[in-house]
Amino acid sequence: LMNEATVSLGSDAAASVVAPASRTQGRRAVIAAAIGNGLEIYDFTVYSFFAATIGRLFFPASSPLASLLLSFATFGAGFVMRPLGAVLIGNMADRRGRKAALTLTIGLMTAGTALLAFTPSYASIGVTATALVVVGRLLQGLSAGGEVGAASALLMESTGKQRRCFAVSWQGASQGAAALLGALTGAAVSALLSPEALQSWGWRVPFMLGLLIAPVGIYIRRHLEETQTENTAHAGLMTVVREHRRTLILGVLLMTSSTSSMYIMVFYMPTYLVNTVHMPPVTAFLGACVAGLTMLVMSPLFGLLADRLPRRKPLLIANSVVAISVMVPNFALLSSGPGLPLTLACIALSVTLSSVGGGAGSALMMESLPRHHRATGMSIMYSVGVTVFGGFAPLVVTWLIATTGSRMAPVGYMLCASLISFTALLLFPSHPGRD
Repeated sequence: LMNEATVSLGSDAAASVVAPASRTQGRRAVIAAAIGNGLEIYDFTVYSFFAATIGRLFFPASSPLASLLLSFATFGAGFVMRPLGAVLIGNMADRRGRKAALTLTIGLMTAGTALLAFTPSYASIGVTATALVVVGRLLQGLSAGGEVGAASALLMESTGKQRRCFAVSWQGASQGAAALLGALTGAAVSALLSPEALQSWGWRVPFMLGLLIAPVGIYIRRHLEETQTENTAHAGLMTVVREHRRTLILGVLLMTSSTSSMYIMVFYMPTYLVNTVHMPPVTAFLGACVAGLTMLVMSPLFGLLADRLPRRKPLLIANSVVAISVMVPNFALLSSGPGLPLTLACIALSVTLSSVGGGAGSALMMESLPRHHRATGMSIMYSVGVTVFGGFAPLVVTWLIATTGSRMAPVGYMLCASLISFTALLLFPSHPGRD
């Protein structure tokens, strides 16, 4: 890293010249990662809020539940593309550099968002509308598959070892900011427009607003400083899998808890509170705002805390024990419809516990891999874990609630995922400070 290379020369004067540039590089990396990652989460948040409307307009079926399930199935279909994006774009980041990969991902995400924003309804062009919406989600999934690994590697490599967890925690913070922005946009559109206008064209407005930030993100990413300068001839996919198979498998399992909690408590929760708990729509939007704000604030704070600790795993283990202990009673209170203040408190508690390990967990996973395999390996661990346990979580829990008639079905899913992650965490290798 630039700071450490300068210090190793033993020149205080040289260090004083380079350090400000390094801090500037770190800030640019945070902004670049936040914009692309934020656009992804913003789109997912908006899609979740208008899932029922999208279902009616693009997936007409015999019942509202069937349309909703088809809409969530399309939401999940984007996650099927994530492993492919992880392999192709993650490997590109290790071979050709982080900047090229991140420029590609934001371009693909923009194209997918444009398809969702501008495709005419099923009533206008028939099954072509359904196909275009699915293609849009697939492009977004392909982009997201390579985004996290390349962006996380850039964040970690653009700062010193003593601030790694804080730097990487901005992945989670940007997701929170985007979820908050998506919720506020959705709430504003719903409040300002009549139900007829919202159904006809108003739901498209948040997607169109999301497109406005894309040119800025593309410009910033094209002007980033590259952090991957090693010889990348040995960064092939098969080499990564062969040399790090056990770590990759454990990393996928390690992702199960955080991703299931994220996609149920943030993205699915608005639909759950309105359709299952029968709370007013304003509660759903406020809940999403609280979840996003909690992630935005707590992720960097716990990243700073993790940087003060000599090892990552003790903090992650303690957090897992607490999260598993409070999960069932917290969700039981939430599902009982306790009123607005307690509902928001339950959501904030769940998201806070999910945010504890954001920076520390990501740093732990990336430090388990050498630099020339880092983007590919992190992309695979994140994308496969999110695809298997997160992307289809709204669809699965919607089906479970309809089948069992139990409001507690989502917590069973999250509890199983948490136990899997806890076991993987105990077995996961730890290499704090690894370059």
